[in-house]
Amino acid sequence: MRPLAGSYLPEFFHEDHSLPKPSWSKDMRLLFDQFMKKCEDGSWIHLPSYNYTLFQRSQDISAFIHAYLPTASKLINEEKLLQAKIFTRNFEDGLGFEYVMFYNDVEKRVVCVFEGGPYLQGMPGCLHGGAIATMIDATVGTSAMIAEGIVMTANLNINFKRPVPLCSVVLINSQLDKIEGRKLFISCNVQSVDEKTLYTEATSLFIKLDPEKQV
Repeated sequence: MRPLAGSYLPEFFHEDHSLPKPSWSKDMRLLFDQFMKKCEDGSWIHLPSYNYTLFQRSQDISAFIHAYLPTASKLINEEKLLQAKIFTRNFEDGLGFEYVMFYNDVEKRVVCVFEGGPYLQGMPGCLHGGAIATMIDATVGTSAMIAEGIVMTANLNINFKRPVPLCSVVLINSQLDKIEGRKLFISCNVQSVDEKTLYTEATSLFIKLDPEKQV
């Protein structure tokens, strides 16, 4: 058990959810193994994923909010915030968002291997568009954070080409296109495992947060 603001976080909060689980499909595990092989020479980096934010103490959370979100700080219940968990990591294994991300520094790319579970259904037999949008935002957001630190989504344009079959594995490929001052432009697509089917395309704009700017 590790302390957080006078209380304690269960050990599962510190579990790396990007590591293989019994609930992973064969395709999910195969792609994980393939990318881990690429990590051996340092060209790719496996990105761990947890059920909580980087801010583990109440003073850390409070300092962050007042520094980067001063105009919104009065609307945020900091006591409730201590109970917050990462949205995509709050389903039982195999039922919701199952994913793992890898980063290539030379190419400025983040690739997410994603499998949407049965609790993410939209149209019968298909993944909900909002679930796809969530994972696109998480993937391009990871690209932006690696490049510039603390950022916020300013714009996300998504073109849905084809429905994603429920419980199938897809690749979400993000590419940092350019940086202009505090603006980061990142493109993204969602493809089938064999890369023959394009499900979704997206472009995004992120803004690097500045404590001197009011948000």
